Amino acid sequence: EGSFSGAQKGGKLGLFELAHKGTIFLDEIGEMPLPLQAKLLRVLQEKNIRRIGDNKLIPVDVRVISATNVSMKQKIAEGSFRNDLYYRISLLELRLPPLRERPEDIELIFRQMLQRFCREAGRPVPVLTNQAIQMLKEHYWLGNVRELRNVCERLVVLSSAQAVDEEALRDLHLFFPERESPRTVEVE
Repeated sequence: EGSFSGAQKGGKLGLFELAHKGTIFLDEIGEMPLPLQAKLLRVLQEKNIRRIGDNKLIPVDVRVISATNVSMKQKIAEGSFRNDLYYRISLLELRLPPLRERPEDIELIFRQMLQRFCREAGRPVPVLTNQAIQMLKEHYWLGNVRELRNVCERLVVLSSAQAVDEEALRDLHLFFPERESPRTVEVE
């Protein structure tokens, strides 16, 4: 209590404490600051945590799943990610290719999202034209599935058309033909 603004008497459960005997998902782990990486490594190795302002250790048994969209080996080479933490978290690696490398999945994912967003909005699901599907498949999807989700959600919010065609997608002002080619897309 009092160790920081908003602190509660007796403390508050942290994420690892809440995940005890379960799983915690750490998204964008490749962007984690070095000081936090050291703390995470200690938690994973020692299997205990200490609340802010407390002096007792609390044991935690947590399975960690992490994700990133950056090259971890490059981050290690740059010195912005600890190699000891990398070897601690990379027991099993699953590489999911970006959406632009699997255009055959785009229609299925888009239709599923479209149904979900229409259901949540209480609206009928519009028909997708073949031209719209082709346009979705040809887009570069630099933002991956998050970008696809944005397009779908935006379509449901901004369009009341019963059919989604190329024009409906272009009306979203998200598709720029001059940026569709990987040769012209700037990758940071």
